[in-house]
Amino acid sequence: MVNARARTGAKAYVRAVENLRSLGMPLHSTFPLHDPARLPETVNSAVDAGHDLIILGGGDGSVSSVVDVLAHRGVPLGLLPLGTANDFARTLHIPTDLDHACRTIAHGKVVDIDLGLCGNNYYVNRASVGLGAGVAEAMSPTLKRWTGVLAYPVATVKALLRHRPFSAHLTFPDGDHEPQEHHGLLQLSIANGRYFGGGQLAAHDAGIDDATLDISVMRHGSLHDLIVAARDLKRGALDSEHVRHFRTKRVDVSTGPDLPINVDGELVDSTPQRFSVARNALHVVVPRTWKDASNPDF
Repeated sequence: MVNARARTGAKAYVRAVENLRSLGMPLHSTFPLHDPARLPETVNSAVDAGHDLIILGGGDGSVSSVVDVLAHRGVPLGLLPLGTANDFARTLHIPTDLDHACRTIAHGKVVDIDLGLCGNNYYVNRASVGLGAGVAEAMSPTLKRWTGVLAYPVATVKALLRHRPFSAHLTFPDGDHEPQEHHGLLQLSIANGRYFGGGQLAAHDAGIDDATLDISVMRHGSLHDLIVAARDLKRGALDSEHVRHFRTKRVDVSTGPDLPINVDGELVDSTPQRFSVARNALHVVVPRTWKDASNPDF
C-alpha cells in the first residue's frame, strides 16, 4: 500500500511493485491510495483477510495512521520511506533509497518494537505539547510538497511567532520520579522512538525497544537560548541549562492552560493525559544489521 499523496508516493508506486516482485516477493494485492484517510481501513481489511505481511509506502504520518490497526495483531509491517522526515525509518535504520528499502523487506528480519500510548492512541515517534503542536498546525500538505525537508524549519518559525509559554505538572504513577512542576515552557516531548522532528535525537541512548519513554522539557527563552536548545536536542545532549530529561514507563501530564497534543504530527488529543509504553506492540521488518535492544545478539 502506497500513500500516493506522500511526497514521492505517486512516482514510487510502480517502481516499488516492480522491485519487490523482482526480489521474489509474492504480492497478493497492491494499492496506490490517493486518499490517506483510507489507509487504516485498507490495512485492517488486509489483516482480516489473513495476509502475513503489510508493506506500506509513506512517511511518518502514514505509519502513525495504521499503528492503531496493527498494534498487537501479529502481522509484520514492511516500510518504504516516502515521506518528508522519515524519523521512524531513521530509528530502524531502514534505507530511504527505494531500491535498498525493497531489499530490506525482501531480505531483512522481523523484530518487535514498542509503541507509545497517548491515552488510547498509539504512536511511533513522539507526542508533544507546546511548540511541537504549533508546528503540526503550521505543517500543511502543500508546505511539505513544495519545500520538502525545509518544511519543518519553516513550520517551526511560524509556530515560534505564535507561541505562548505554558506550565506543566508531571506525575509518575510508578514512583520512579518525584512530581515535577515546570513553568515558562516552550515544549514538552514524550518520545517513544530515537528520532523525531526531522532528525532530532530523543536522547543519545534512546531506543524504540527499550520499554521506556524519553521525556524532554524545554524552557522558553531568548532567540539565542532557543538556538542553543535546538542544537542540544539535535545531538541528544540533554539535561542542559535549557532542556531537562526524564526516562519513565508512565507519566501523567497536565498543563496550564489545557493544550492540544501533537501525536506523530497530528493533533489528536489535549491535556491532561496519561502517556505510557505498549511493550513489543508492533512487528516490523528491519535490516539484518539492526540491533534489537531486548536481544542484542539477534
